[in-house]
Amino acid sequence: MKSLRLLSTALAVGAAFAAPVQAQSLLALYESARAHDAAWQSAKAQYDANLFRAEQAKAGILPQAGLSAGISRSNQESSNPAGERTSGNQNATISASQPLYRPANYATYQQGRRQVDLAQAQLVSAGQDLIIRVSQAYFDVLAAQDTLAFVQAQKTAVGEQLSSAKRNFEVGTSTITDTREAQARYDLVVAQEIAAHNDLRVKKLALDSLVGKTDATPVPLASPLVLPTPQPADPNAWVAQAEDASPSIQQARSNLEISQLETEKAKAGHKPTLDLNGSYGVQRIPNGTGVVPGAQRTNTGQVGLSFNLPLFSGFATQNRIRETLSLEEKANADLESTRRIVAQSTRAAYFGVVSGQGQVRALEAAEASSQSALEANRLGYQVGVRINIDVLNSQSQLFQTKRDLAQARYNVLLGHLKLRQANGTLTAEDLSRFNSVLTR
Repeated sequence: MKSLRLLSTALAVGAAFAAPVQAQSLLALYESARAHDAAWQSAKAQYDANLFRAEQAKAGILPQAGLSAGISRSNQESSNPAGERTSGNQNATISASQPLYRPANYATYQQGRRQVDLAQAQLVSAGQDLIIRVSQAYFDVLAAQDTLAFVQAQKTAVGEQLSSAKRNFEVGTSTITDTREAQARYDLVVAQEIAAHNDLRVKKLALDSLVGKTDATPVPLASPLVLPTPQPADPNAWVAQAEDASPSIQQARSNLEISQLETEKAKAGHKPTLDLNGSYGVQRIPNGTGVVPGAQRTNTGQVGLSFNLPLFSGFATQNRIRETLSLEEKANADLESTRRIVAQSTRAAYFGVVSGQGQVRALEAAEASSQSALEANRLGYQVGVRINIDVLNSQSQLFQTKRDLAQARYNVLLGHLKLRQANGTLTAEDLSRFNSVLTR
């Protein structure tokens, strides 16, 4: 029981060392990362660019209009009759056209709409990746804090064992071997404490860099901790959700639809086009010409249809169709490959969470057993049936089990998020559900 009190004290000291300011929740740090992380900002800018690129595809089915104007001045000299005449010419024309039947342009417009879906899936994927990166950094800091606290608690316990060995040696109830073994173990724990301090410092710098804060402080886990279980408790149900939710599958599906429309564009090379054209122009000659003196003004209006039918293009169209059909087949194979990869990743993530929960239960039992073993060895050492090294080994086993248990709990929590990332259902709302877990 004494070691438990020492551990509780060390954990409190470690928390005070690691969290001198108000702690932030996982959701709050994720929101900070959205405003700071360069990778997310790059993905968002790319998404905006893809939207504007998709809008450009509408141009091929919308009217086109233009205005042209010009002014010129001419000088004429004649010998019979002798004389010189200067005249000016002013003109302006407005023209417009409307595609009536251009299958290639319409296919391009449809591709633009699929590009919007593709851009949306890419942005969702980037957002899920940011959630995982923030969560990983968040739990890394918590794990480093716990490791430091456990090492400090072990240092205190080993220090007490070293003092006891020295006292027993002085009164002649133990050998110098006990003292040297305790001193060696104490020096080793001091080295581990230095490494734990540095690891915590590095993990905090990584989290600070990701979220754009100078002293990001994660909220510790609640105690006692109740780990959530995957719902639904069926890997096939998670895989089924991925068909509609996974951004990877959505991207592959959009690429297939874009390639199919590319085939339609290639086939349009054999089809006619029909456009509606219209123009209206004004021409003014203020000073007249040598043939027709006096000011002149001419208004010209025109409207008509333009029809074009391709007859032969040197087999370019036929080979373009063959090319796009091959690319369409490739996109279809890529979609099927993506489905299989997502299904495999989802199942692996699901079983990883289930296995992690089993590991947590096993480590909890091992922690209780290690605690009982330590108390038994201490009692045996006091009555002389155990030696100092037995107590030291029991202490090391207990604190190593505690570190493994803490890490296993973080792995399970992160595994839940990775499971949702694997099947594409991960959102920021999942982080808000962790608030009830991440509070001590």
